[in-house]
Amino acid sequence: MTTASKAASVEFIGVTKAYGQVVAIDDIDFVVEPGNLVTLLGPSGCGKTTTLRLIAGLEMASSGTILIGGKDVTRLAATDRDVSMVFQSYALFPHMTVRENVGYGLKVSGGAKADVHAGAEDGLAMVGLEGYGDRLPSELSGGQQQRVAVARALVLEPQVLLFDEPLSNLDAKLRRRVREEIHDLQRKLGLTSVYVTHDQEEALAVSNRIIVMNNAVIAQEGTPHQLYEEPADTFVADFIGDSNMVSGEILAVNGKEARVAIGGVEMSLPSRGLPPGAVDVAIRPEACRLSNSAGAEGMQGSVLKAVYLGTHIEYTVDSALGELFIIDHQVDTPFAPGSSVAIIMASRGVTLVNPNSGERDMAGENQ
Repeated sequence: MTTASKAASVEFIGVTKAYGQVVAIDDIDFVVEPGNLVTLLGPSGCGKTTTLRLIAGLEMASSGTILIGGKDVTRLAATDRDVSMVFQSYALFPHMTVRENVGYGLKVSGGAKADVHAGAEDGLAMVGLEGYGDRLPSELSGGQQQRVAVARALVLEPQVLLFDEPLSNLDAKLRRRVREEIHDLQRKLGLTSVYVTHDQEEALAVSNRIIVMNNAVIAQEGTPHQLYEEPADTFVADFIGDSNMVSGEILAVNGKEARVAIGGVEMSLPSRGLPPGAVDVAIRPEACRLSNSAGAEGMQGSVLKAVYLGTHIEYTVDSALGELFIIDHQVDTPFAPGSSVAIIMASRGVTLVNPNSGERDMAGENQ
């Protein structure tokens, strides 16, 4: 079966894809290193699905170069590229058994009957479905069907494995379990994988690196930690996890540290190369702690809404910065709507960001 030695890099060099006057992706560059799982993340119409289809050969680039394993595949058909795709819909043949579905690609490639059978059984074992080969897809759960789709892609031993929103048809609890299985399998086999999703939590959970796309271009690329802790601009800060986007003022900069005023409260934050003056600030909901207002330091506020969710309470709090969304894990001492509170901000989770850059109006909804 597939090993890390076959994993190949994927590289885009100045790639553009246009449909008439509509530009789906615009002059993008990136590299997926061998053995890594990289997620293309962004809102509907940002270009992520088009990028995946360009890797697969299901679309042809209008300009630029696409390399897989250092080989120029820009003009190669999908059948001539050593890639496999796991589709959102699973795309299993309902009249075939699970074993026949997994071995289908091997069969049409001319494999001997015994080799096809053995390969299918190996694929099922790899995804933990030994003994399910004689069942029909309709006899499996959604998560099991997804694993069959993964096994069918794996038995072809591709250089690159592509995932097109693979978990969107699963419920929340099953989605979490299957994404862990995909992540574990990818690491175990050392596969080069490109994964498309619009789900930020999913991307953070499975990826070595994330490419955030917006309006046909790359807004930021980095590790999950980098994107969450150091968003490049207000779009990324607002898209990767929840953020309260507010205005602040950099009062002074001393090397890599800045003294910042936010809603009447001064605090020290990484300057991120920004000069003194007005600045946008991203405040994560979990970066704020609520306290009784009497005698407490921090920004004063008033609780507008409180929603109990078991492990935490979600508050909407009116403040000098406007309404703030705050997640508080102090569930034993809740604040009722109407309560006066002090909002205490931790330095971690409060980030200075550049205003949006590279925004452009695009004609139509581009995938």
